[in-house]
Amino acid sequence: MDSFSKNIANIRQDYCQATLSESETGKDPVLFFTRWFEEAQHAECIEVNALTLATVDASGKPHARIVLLKGLENGSFVFFTNYNSDKGHELAANPHASMVFFWPELQRQVRVEGMISKVDPAYSDEYFYSRPLGSQIGAIASPQSQRIADRSVLEQSLAAVAAQGEVKRPAHWGGYQLKPQRIEFWQGRASRLHDRIVFEQTEEGSSWTQYRIAP
Repeated sequence: MDSFSKNIANIRQDYCQATLSESETGKDPVLFFTRWFEEAQHAECIEVNALTLATVDASGKPHARIVLLKGLENGSFVFFTNYNSDKGHELAANPHASMVFFWPELQRQVRVEGMISKVDPAYSDEYFYSRPLGSQIGAIASPQSQRIADRSVLEQSLAAVAAQGEVKRPAHWGGYQLKPQRIEFWQGRASRLHDRIVFEQTEEGSSWTQYRIAP
């Protein structure tokens, strides 16, 4: 092991801020998620709505990136992106996906797994037009995930869109919603003996089963 690897191996953080019990989480994991999210907001966690979105492409290769949670509608986790992006193509090939939220300030993590589908176009319109004008123009101008020669390609495209005047949401940009089938709440504990409470939807999808797993 070289010195750089040894330095990494020696990075340690013990967790002792809180505990997590089955009685605390209650019977509705989405409701408990909102509680944790609000607590993360009050704790001023950086980019509190940032999450890692993991997808799988048509050949079975996994891919992950950071996106932003923009809604929690009817129990589904909502984010917005370019439908022609890499993630869009991957979700078209395989709608199974996973989200991970990490709030280090509270020593907490939430994993959400389920099926993803597009939101209603009216919802995409509502969110698109609520964004700053610059973000609207950028969503139209950027050929997300496509190769470009250099930065000037983006700048020229941005200028061309801005010159058109009226801005409309493009059909290739909109929202996705992940309907959860499994949610895990992770609370850091001392000596790596973390609390992990899992909820899984029953086969009929009308209720949740709850259980604890070992760290």
